Amino acid sequence: MLARSLARPSNVLILDEPTNDLDLETLDVLEEMLGDYAGTLILISHDRDFLDRVVNAVIVPAGDGHWAEYAGGYTDMLAQRGEELASKGFGAKARADSKAPAPRPAREPARDKRRLSFHEKHALASLPIRIAALEASIRDLQQQLDDQTLYARDRKAFAQTSNALAAAQSELAGAEEKWLELEILRAEIEDA
Repeated sequence: MLARSLARPSNVLILDEPTNDLDLETLDVLEEMLGDYAGTLILISHDRDFLDRVVNAVIVPAGDGHWAEYAGGYTDMLAQRGEELASKGFGAKARADSKAPAPRPAREPARDKRRLSFHEKHALASLPIRIAALEASIRDLQQQLDDQTLYARDRKAFAQTSNALAAAQSELAGAEEKWLELEILRAEIEDA
């Protein structure tokens, strides 16, 4: 159902406990998909780590039928709410709450240990293949341009080949840079 909902074009998506019964890989894919979602996302979840990774605002009941919006994820909301309650001076309980450290989300230790997302793992595996294909394409295009009579024979083909070579070289540079970034990130995660 989630896959179907995310595949359809929409500008609002409402999800109730979308992380229930998901394995870690599927949870990573869901986080990536929701992170890339261009519309408005409204979700209800008890998974605090998931909220920290996906949302940019949290709405919580403030009492008496009022709701309060806090910027950031769940952890940010806890920090802001503690400061807000202390500044409003809601009696001895509020002052005691503001002195006590904000409760930590249950899964925060897992958040400290960063892991590669599904897309990062896929890119790390597929980029070397793409880089090799681009290098072969560049060699072929360069061989075509090495023909000294190409420009005189067919200026249009020369221009197309030159443009294709420039585009392939640019794409190769981007792919190599992305692969290097991911490889450094993978090494840092393994060393941590």
